Amino acid sequence: MTKVIIPTDFSENAKHALTQSIDFFREESCEFFIIHAYADEVYDNNAYLARALFNDIKEKAKAASNEKLMAVLEYAQDTTPSPKHHFRIRSIFQSLIDAIDDMVNQEGADIVVMGTKGATNAPGITFGSNTLQVIRHVESPVLVIPESYVFNRPKNILFPTNFMIPYNRRELKLLNYMGMDFRATIHLLIQATSKKLTNRKQDNKQLIQEMLHSCKQELHFESGTGLVETINNFIEVHHIDLLVMVNSHQSYLDDMLHKTTIDKIGLTTKIPFLVLQNIDRCSC
Repeated sequence: MTKVIIPTDFSENAKHALTQSIDFFREESCEFFIIHAYADEVYDNNAYLARALFNDIKEKAKAASNEKLMAVLEYAQDTTPSPKHHFRIRSIFQSLIDAIDDMVNQEGADIVVMGTKGATNAPGITFGSNTLQVIRHVESPVLVIPESYVFNRPKNILFPTNFMIPYNRRELKLLNYMGMDFRATIHLLIQATSKKLTNRKQDNKQLIQEMLHSCKQELHFESGTGLVETINNFIEVHHIDLLVMVNSHQSYLDDMLHKTTIDKIGLTTKIPFLVLQNIDRCSC
């Protein structure tokens, strides 16, 4: 059974991510954990209150969270067409990152699903701060659902890689499974002016292709002035339905996340964005 964590701040974006995740995994036996982490909303405005008053506000916040989660649960149960979908709700007095990380470890979760933005829904921003923090720091694959996205069975999956990282089966198992389940073509994209690869890149390319053996694959070499421009152009030209990147040192996504932000670079994908993790968090 696939275990899916869906954080919610009770915004329309979070509701949309829940709806689309139900469609995304419609054929799977799934256990969905819908969680709300409410520690920050209690601490932020009540840091200097007397302890008794603070505890009272904390309990009221928990009660309000539980009430809203019950409404989300009812919505989810009414929305799903599959008897193989099961839902649990949790109110958690922790920060969002800690709550998700603990849930991933406790439940052995396979993936986290969330919207690109949350309740603030700031204009001109592609990824909200919570989404970026989850991508950077949570030790789990993260599927990000754009606010305008409506589920369409993925036929073409884009996996940009520089073939510098020797991924192991754990990182690519989910991608291999998705590609096989959706009967999709996985497009391996490397930004390069030449098709000649170093021995290291040749070996890593072979490993990746072997790990994705269950899927149809196509290898593409693309030149361009910038990585994001290359990715965005490829998405348009090849009708890509799902973008997959790996968060790892020396990877394309590492450059995006740690040298600047996705928004400053300009990645404005309108398709789901799956981030796989291959990074030692203790070294970050």
